[in-house]
Amino acid sequence: VANEGGKHWTVNEVRALIRIWSDKTIQQQLEGTVRNKRIFEQVAARLQKFGIDRDWKQCRTKYKNLKHEYKSVKSAQDSGISSKSMKFFNELDAILGHSTMEQASKSDNDESERPPEWTEAKSEKDSIG
Repeated sequence: VANEGGKHWTVNEVRALIRIWSDKTIQQQLEGTVRNKRIFEQVAARLQKFGIDRDWKQCRTKYKNLKHEYKSVKSAQDSGISSKSMKFFNELDAILGHSTMEQASKSDNDESERPPEWTEAKSEKDSIG
């Protein structure tokens, strides 16, 4: 699918975009807002440092397309259709799979079900008592 810039994203460009996207700060900003032009302007500026010339609209479009493709592959896998796959699935799963797990576990308070890195992230005050 051609994007708004008309120029296809190279593997390295997509990798760089995913690397920026995997930044916890960027993820939190994206989760917390619908109007995300400023965030994608930051993303585009960071890509520029890697010598990648993309504007914020191209970054947002690519982000949305990757996210959509990831979700369709993930739901196919969850329903037992494992033949569906995509490039960068593992990288995206590390970002998106983690956040969906986190939301799911917030609803149940069973500490033992959580990966250790979540419980370690609590403040010392919480873990002492």
